[in-house]
Amino acid sequence: MTTTRIFLAGSAALVGVILLGQYPPLQEQNEALFQRMQRVHGLSDAKMTAIRGIFAKSGYMGQGNPAITRHPVTPEEAQAKLTRMGIDYANPKFEKICGGKYMAPLYNPATQRPEDAKACIDQFEFPDIPTAYPVVWVKAREAAQVCWIMGKRLCDAHEWEGACAGNLEPPDYRWDLAKGLSPGAAIERMRIAHNQADSPSKGWSYGPAYQKGICAASSQKTPECDGGSWTKCGSNTFPAGDFPDCHSPLQVYDLNGNAAEHMNLPLDESQMASRGSSELGYTEMKGSWFIFDTYRAHEDWCRWRAPFWHGSRVMDEHSHANYHLGFRCCKSLE
Repeated sequence: MTTTRIFLAGSAALVGVILLGQYPPLQEQNEALFQRMQRVHGLSDAKMTAIRGIFAKSGYMGQGNPAITRHPVTPEEAQAKLTRMGIDYANPKFEKICGGKYMAPLYNPATQRPEDAKACIDQFEFPDIPTAYPVVWVKAREAAQVCWIMGKRLCDAHEWEGACAGNLEPPDYRWDLAKGLSPGAAIERMRIAHNQADSPSKGWSYGPAYQKGICAASSQKTPECDGGSWTKCGSNTFPAGDFPDCHSPLQVYDLNGNAAEHMNLPLDESQMASRGSSELGYTEMKGSWFIFDTYRAHEDWCRWRAPFWHGSRVMDEHSHANYHLGFRCCKSLE
C-alpha cells in the first residue's frame, strides 16, 4: 500500500511517495531528531519550538527523503564500532571553553592555546551529535536561522578552512578585488586570488594528500538520481563520527565527506558573521560529500573556495538546498 504526501517548500510542491509500514514519514523522523537534540544540547522548549517551525516551513529539511534514502551504516552500528574502539567524543575541556557539547576551539596552535580561542565550531555536521545523520535539504538562510536559535551563528569561510587545516588564520578576504563588481564577478576574482595563494600548501583535514577510506565518502548515489530531485536522490550519508580518523588537528570531524556544508562568504567587513553581522554575505559550499571516494566532482582541500554554484545571498529565501548539502555552526566567545 502506498500513499502520496505533499511537502511544501516555499511556493513549490514536492511530491514524495512513502511506503507505509516500511519507512517513517519525514515528520516522524524529524520529531525523533528534535527530541535527541533537546536532550543532548539542553535546548529549551522555546528554542525547540522555533527550530520545529523552520523545519515545518521548509517541508523537506531533515536527514533525507525517508522513502529513498539508504544509509550504509545505522546509528547503532556506528555506536557499536566506536564502543569497540574505546572512542567517546565527549571532551570536558572543550565543553568548558566553548560552553556547549561537541564544539572545538578555533585557534592557531603555533602561537595560541585552546583557551585563547575567540570562537568555536561544531565538531560534527548539524545536529552536531555523534552517530546522528547530518541534516540536509537545508537552505543557507535556514541554516543561519537555526544556528542563531541555538545561540551560535553560521561560520565564515575562513573559520571553516582554519578548522579543517588545523590552524585558524586571520581573515584573508580581498575586499579590494570586490569593489565595483557584481557579486558573482567579485566572488570569482576573490576566489582565484585565494586559491592561488593557498594551493601550494593544500591539505585535507586528515593530512597532506587525499586518501580513500579515511572519511565518510564511500557511500553510493541513488541509481535514479537525476541531479538533485527530492523523489530520486537519497541522502545516503553515514552517521556523524563513524570515521574517527576523519578529523582535523583541531579535532573537528567529517569536514571531508558525508555532507557538504553551507558557509558565509562576506564581500565586505559588514557581512562577517564572526564580527556580529546578521546581514551576512553570500553562499559558499565547503567540503565534499558521501560518494567522493568514487566520484571526485570537484576539489575539496581545506582552504579551497568553490565557484559560485547556485549562488545567492545567505539570507535569500530561495538560497540553494539539496540532498547532500548540510551545515555546521560556529560560536563567538566572550
